[in-house]
Amino acid sequence: MNEKRGFLVKRTVMMLLGILFISVCVGCYRLSGFGVDAFTCMNLGISGFIEMTFGTWQLIMNIFILIIVFFTVRKCIGAGTIVNMICVGYGADFICWAVRDVLHINMTLPLRIGALLLGCVFAGLGVAFYMVAEMGIAPYDSVALIIEKLTRKKIQFQYARVLSDVTCVVIGVVFCLAGKDDLFMIVGIGTVINAFFNGPLIQFFRTHVSEPLLNGKMK
Repeated sequence: MNEKRGFLVKRTVMMLLGILFISVCVGCYRLSGFGVDAFTCMNLGISGFIEMTFGTWQLIMNIFILIIVFFTVRKCIGAGTIVNMICVGYGADFICWAVRDVLHINMTLPLRIGALLLGCVFAGLGVAFYMVAEMGIAPYDSVALIIEKLTRKKIQFQYARVLSDVTCVVIGVVFCLAGKDDLFMIVGIGTVINAFFNGPLIQFFRTHVSEPLLNGKMK
């Protein structure tokens, strides 16, 4: 019983750490000013085109994806799903507020590059942590698993993630241009890096960090 309880505690800690890492990731991307992540890029593009607030549209999109997740990879829904949907945005807001308004840090080019690199690392590490914890993940993070399942693993997770991220960026760009909005407000080098490298980074951290850590096999 104590062993099971300890394992549950470890999973819970990993889930919460993963969500914290994602908050840091989103905050770092915003501070870098080099473009947002793929999912945010799509939602900003569409919400601007249909003249709806970003938060409202993102909630609608999350609910839509969550319905698909319920009928395909239901195991991905859990406490972590709700915590992720509620806390990541506020956590990122807090980080940006602390850096800009409390610490009054001037984001020079070297600091922006550093923030971008940190964002890339924490993006992969965060998803790897809360996926392995198996206590629920964000609706969008389930999309790659849905693709993997529907193709019977002919498209492996890391490539399915690249496919979904690149698709989101393309959709975001198309709607942004159609709405005649400022494209460079949502797309930058950070968006490209996130779209092409986040999937492989998640898989790397799952294999070499989060899974060994959960199973007590870290070297």
